[in-house]
Amino acid sequence: MAPPSSRRTGFSKKAQYSVFTGYLLAGLGALLGLGMLALSLWQPAAFAPLRGGAQDAVAPVGEGTAAVRSGSHSLWDSISGYFNAGSQNAALREEVELARIRLAEAEAVAQENERLKSLVALSESEIEPVAVARLVGSSASSSRRFAYIARGRSDGIEVGMPVRSPRGVVGRVLEVARSSSRILLLTDTESVLPVRRSSDETVAFAEGRGDGLLRIRLINLGLNPLEVGDVFVTSGAGGYYRPGVAVAVLSELTPDGGIARLIADPSATDFVSVEPIYVPEAVDAARVRPETTLEEAESDD
Repeated sequence: MAPPSSRRTGFSKKAQYSVFTGYLLAGLGALLGLGMLALSLWQPAAFAPLRGGAQDAVAPVGEGTAAVRSGSHSLWDSISGYFNAGSQNAALREEVELARIRLAEAEAVAQENERLKSLVALSESEIEPVAVARLVGSSASSSRRFAYIARGRSDGIEVGMPVRSPRGVVGRVLEVARSSSRILLLTDTESVLPVRRSSDETVAFAEGRGDGLLRIRLINLGLNPLEVGDVFVTSGAGGYYRPGVAVAVLSELTPDGGIARLIADPSATDFVSVEPIYVPEAVDAARVRPETTLEEAESDD
């Protein structure tokens, strides 16, 4: 026999009332939901207390899940950071090394610019130089101090011409060949240079000591007026060097003067200029005077 198309609850009144009550509650729930939906659309703020209570109820649970989530993220970041620290440190070290290399290159470029500016200054000095040359060597002896340049007689250089760097006096030409010259440095034991203190007219002689320093010997003996730090320049006496060129700075006092260090250190000098003799007539007179004196002595005899 075919099953019935619909099932009935039977003849039990209790079952029928239960079904009826279920339908009634469902209908009331639907009506209540529709009413609340309409009320929320008409007065959105009416349900704010209910929403606030619900949020207060679920807030502790949300805080717990957020704490667990942040803790797991922190733990994962710590683990990944530990494994990535080595590669990051290596990359940073490489960047620092590259920065040091770039800094060294920049300093080298700055030094080269200063050297080129000094070379230009030598060529554009008040007195036109006879030649500008590079110091190509120096003597190794402890008592004699010579230097050499690759310019000579063919370039117009003569014996006695002063040699200076952008900082000050270096020495003077001692011997001249066709394409090279030997320079007598100020620190040589045979070098004597008339100087004066730059701040006044205190005159002295700068004598080479053979050890890289100069001995400043005062002409007028008595109370030593010098002080450590005094700067000495050429006085122009003797005819070789023009006056006012820097020579040395006093570093130590002695009873008759002091000990000074060169301003134009030959070991730190690259290019030098050879200048004309300041007063050629005075130099020639100094060279001729001994011969004249000898002739006069012979004639007297």
